[in-house]
This record gives sequence, C-alpha cells and structure tokens, in this order.
Amino acid sequence: MINRYKYQKPVVKSDKKRIQGQTLYPPIVPRGTDMYVMVRDGQRLDTLAHQYYGDAGMWWVIAQANNITRGTIFVPAGTQLRIPQDTAKIETALEKINTER
Repeated sequence: MINRYKYQKPVVKSDKKRIQGQTLYPPIVPRGTDMYVMVRDGQRLDTLAHQYYGDAGMWWVIAQANNITRGTIFVPAGTQLRIPQDTAKIETALEKINTER
C-alpha cells in the first residue's frame, strides 16, 4: 500500500497558524504492463483502485496516471483509463520526490 499521507507534515505559518502540508505526486509514465479499462456506469476511481490494487485509498494513482486533476473520484461512463500495475516504482518515485524537497 502506498501511503500518500506520510508526506503531509504540518507547516507553521508566520502568523503561527498550522496548515496541512502537501504531497507532491510524481508523473506516472506509461509502461507495457499497464492495463486499460473502460469505465462502466457507477464506477469511481476509488472502486477501481479497490478492484485492481485491493486498496481504495490508491485512487490517486489512477487519477495521476490519467491526468485527472479536478478533485473528484467520479469518472464518466465510457472513459478509458490506464491502470498502472508497477506500484512499487510509483511508491519509490513518490518517496523520492517528497523527501528531496
């Protein structure tokens, strides 16, 4: 399981207010092992993540791979999505981009 919240450390602003830090996401390049699926009516990114990864919390991997940035887990029926399969490389890239900043 890729824990994207691990990198969201609180930030203290100059006025002493605490805000939640942000996780940076790596680009997820297409690979020959990726799967492609056509979204059916009622499917969402979290249900697809649960189906393909066994973890609904990994919905962001599918969103990032398909450039879905509008802050929703809903995808119109008939949309073709790429489902990356090499999650170990994605986890390594996520850790690298967030520990080097």
